Amino acid sequence: MKILVTGGGGFLGSHIVRRLLDRGYAVKSIGRSAQPANEALGVEVIRGDISDLETICSAVAGCDAVFHVAAKAGVWGDKEDYFKANVIGTRNVLSACKQEGVRSLVYTSTPSVVFSGESFQGADESLPRTRGVELSHYVTTKAQAEGEALAAHDNEGLRVCAIRPHLIWGVGDPHIVPRIIDRARKGRLRIVGQGNNRVDITHVQNAAHAHVLALDALLAGSAGGKPYFLSDGASVMLWDWINDLLGRLGEPKVTKHISAKAAYRVGSILEWAWKTFGISGEPPMTRFVAIELSKDHWFDISASKQDLGYEPIVTNEQGLVELVRDMKSAAL
Repeated sequence: MKILVTGGGGFLGSHIVRRLLDRGYAVKSIGRSAQPANEALGVEVIRGDISDLETICSAVAGCDAVFHVAAKAGVWGDKEDYFKANVIGTRNVLSACKQEGVRSLVYTSTPSVVFSGESFQGADESLPRTRGVELSHYVTTKAQAEGEALAAHDNEGLRVCAIRPHLIWGVGDPHIVPRIIDRARKGRLRIVGQGNNRVDITHVQNAAHAHVLALDALLAGSAGGKPYFLSDGASVMLWDWINDLLGRLGEPKVTKHISAKAAYRVGSILEWAWKTFGISGEPPMTRFVAIELSKDHWFDISASKQDLGYEPIVTNEQGLVELVRDMKSAAL
């Protein structure tokens, strides 16, 4: 079996690639950057942008299945850039799959597609995708892309499902953990709200494992047309988890608070300033981030367990020990 992974050189994509190779599959990976690690493993690497239909059709040619992992993430940026990467890119992947006769597509989504500004406590996949909540272009474009991907299920023989891992972390994380450490070291990290909100997190190896299980389910004729929430199996108290990580690294723990309302107001002001004056980079706070850092966001993953046979393969403690060991080693 030959499989294409879009974004196969990224954090999650590279773990999916290695799991597929371990199974003996032939793997292709497309991305905009060089992928020397994948090439060293024998992966066929294509340099290109998924927003170009001709490029993605060429990459999909000859494949039996596709993992569509590539996306523009983050909380700040131009709406059209997000739309091009996340919506147009997904449309191109769908078109290429249909054109080339691909039978199985696993789409990497996010729990943010159900964002409403409210807390989620054990919510399941019956939640509607977000509509009209324009606090994050990432959220709205991923919600649209997931909807279009799942709507393509059973169209011309293509089977599709969507995996929604929450806050992917682990060794090699280029986003969440480095930002936490950097802001903590600079004294710029604040507990937003009461500090007792619970969230789901997903170790990257668990996320990759679930993606491959999703392919198995599609090949077996199940799971098609459905989204699946994913996590490490138990929510964590967000700020306790962050302080545990900081303590293990010998960094000062976060003790200062800012109320959720104050953080939201700060985010609103900073967004206005960044837009008005064309400031580069992301604002240190946005309205979306203020909400995410102060409210519960944990989900029922019973469907992933039942339909995909998912069980976490890395525990929170195992992941933390490995992450801290790696970060301390890198600092030497």
